[in-house]
Amino acid sequence: MREIDGEMNLLLFKHPLAGIQLVKGTVEPFDISYESAAKRELTEESGISYVLNTTYLGSWESGYQDQFWHFVLCQVGETLPKTWCFYTQDDGGHEFQFFWHRLGDPIPNDCHKLFCDAIQKVQELIR
Repeated sequence: MREIDGEMNLLLFKHPLAGIQLVKGTVEPFDISYESAAKRELTEESGISYVLNTTYLGSWESGYQDQFWHFVLCQVGETLPKTWCFYTQDDGGHEFQFFWHRLGDPIPNDCHKLFCDAIQKVQELIR
């Protein structure tokens, strides 16, 4: 997330096959915490690697395949552009198109319901 003109913005991306998503992933056995998993996933999916601080926001039972999602706020140590593309090696390689979504605005139409619900949960957790 970042603050622009007093308003909070959430980093989202467009997956070429699966629509609008949040940066997310699996906690691997070598991850020592949810925060370390979040930093790793952020780097793998967006290319952002300079994280100054992390804050655990909470968990959410997603209702999808018995998954619990854990939300971690990452404060980065670099100025990020309004939009950018990053080619990730995930799932055989994809180009993800990143952008900032102002919290409270309507969620983009091509966002899967699971991610719409996750965005709503993030909004609840930060208020």
